Amino acid sequence: MARLLVLVNSVVLLLFGSGMFLVGANRPPAPVNVSVMHLRADSATVSWEVPERDIIIGFSISQQRQEGHMQRFIREVNTTSRSCVLWDLEEETDYIIQVQSIGLYGESQASKKVHFRTLKKTDRFPSNSSNQDDPTVQGLDNSRHIQTGEMIIIVVVLVMWAAVIALFCRQYDIIKDNDSSNSKEKAKPSSERSTPEHHSGGC
Repeated sequence: MARLLVLVNSVVLLLFGSGMFLVGANRPPAPVNVSVMHLRADSATVSWEVPERDIIIGFSISQQRQEGHMQRFIREVNTTSRSCVLWDLEEETDYIIQVQSIGLYGESQASKKVHFRTLKKTDRFPSNSSNQDDPTVQGLDNSRHIQTGEMIIIVVVLVMWAAVIALFCRQYDIIKDNDSSNSKEKAKPSSERSTPEHHSGGC
């Protein structure tokens, strides 16, 4: 009986260990080339890369202040995004982040730790070409284009209305002048008919 129990325990441990090995083998590898760009006083953009052969369905980011113990986790699934914007950061603060890929059989190991420091609120944003890829900058550019287009439409409509009003006033003046000239011409014959004629009589 004791030998049977030992045999059953060995089989259970073997099956459990092989299952864990298969699950671990099917987990995606850790993200690589993790970088932080578009630093602001209260936000930053994290980007990373994953091997193309692996099926990735999401990501998980752990964010921690370098001098603190509180961690913040951002987890998204059903996405193929390779970047994420971190919001609500504190200015002039050091942060540590790590990224994990989420696959069909679980999460990968955490990536290498990446340190970054946010800017001051008074610091100007660097005007380089890489900022054009930032979703926030793209949103600002799109809003500027929309505002410019709206202003052009408004100016064109106002010019058209001004032209219509000027044309109407000109036509009104012409009609008024024609009416006044017609009334003067009608008044002339009536005044001539009302003047009596005096004939000189003979003696």
